Amino acid sequence: MRQKTKIKYNQDRLYYIICYTVIAILTLVVLYPIIYIISASLSNADSVVQGRVWLWPVDINLDAYKVLFNRKSIWVGYKNTIIYTVGGTVINLVITLMCAYPLARKNLRGRSAIMFLFSFTMLFNGGMIPNYVLVRELGLMNTRWSLMLPGAMSVYNMIVCRTFIQTNIPDELLEAAQIDGCRDSQFFFRVVLPLSKPIIAVLALWYGVSHWNAYFNAFLYLKNQDLYPLQIFLKELLVQSEQMGETEMVLGNSGSISQNLYVTLKYCVIIISTLPLFCVYPFVQKHFQKGVMVGSVKG
Repeated sequence: MRQKTKIKYNQDRLYYIICYTVIAILTLVVLYPIIYIISASLSNADSVVQGRVWLWPVDINLDAYKVLFNRKSIWVGYKNTIIYTVGGTVINLVITLMCAYPLARKNLRGRSAIMFLFSFTMLFNGGMIPNYVLVRELGLMNTRWSLMLPGAMSVYNMIVCRTFIQTNIPDELLEAAQIDGCRDSQFFFRVVLPLSKPIIAVLALWYGVSHWNAYFNAFLYLKNQDLYPLQIFLKELLVQSEQMGETEMVLGNSGSISQNLYVTLKYCVIIISTLPLFCVYPFVQKHFQKGVMVGSVKG
């Protein structure tokens, strides 16, 4: 008996060693590009081009950051992106929860037909041109609403939210609330929402990241530069810097310096565009695993 127990212990120990080794390797694979990008953005442009930066910053130089933050458009883009992210996420959450809760109720008439219509849109949609025509005819062109109202709800996210409510909020709780005279609206606001904090945090993260990285819709629907999100300004800055470097190289006027600075700018742009998300993620990370796993157990 002892020998069998010892063999099992050794097998489990070997298994955990393999698991931790694989996890450590994967962690290094994920962390190294992030560390390298941060180090390259803080290093001298010549050091980056010469390949002397591989882990830590070399000859720390903030010229690229100065170029970025001295541009007024960067701050305008940050302000607009925050507005789109916060406003769009609030709209997304309200509509998603308002759809998910009724569809989670088994006594909803026509629930299967409604779910079929929602699911149908995940496979077939009008495409880019019909969506553009729709936004134009609704009078949303060149307004902030053009980035927040189209796609106000993700059907996939709604299904995850509905499944979470079905899994974690039993019908007996609703029946007990109804016996006490609780109306559906009161049950939704006083019971469903407080118990749905994990999935709300997950959906807020998903929707927020989508709005923060939004580029194509802004490119289609916005013409006023005062409404541009951060991604548009960063893309224009990179294009302008690359063209400037190429022009100076053709003319033979210190082209290598400008081209090197352009290389550093690319890393700075990555940091500027992703840093806010890195700061927000730790606050919702504790809800992330529970919200995703529980909400995806049943369909």
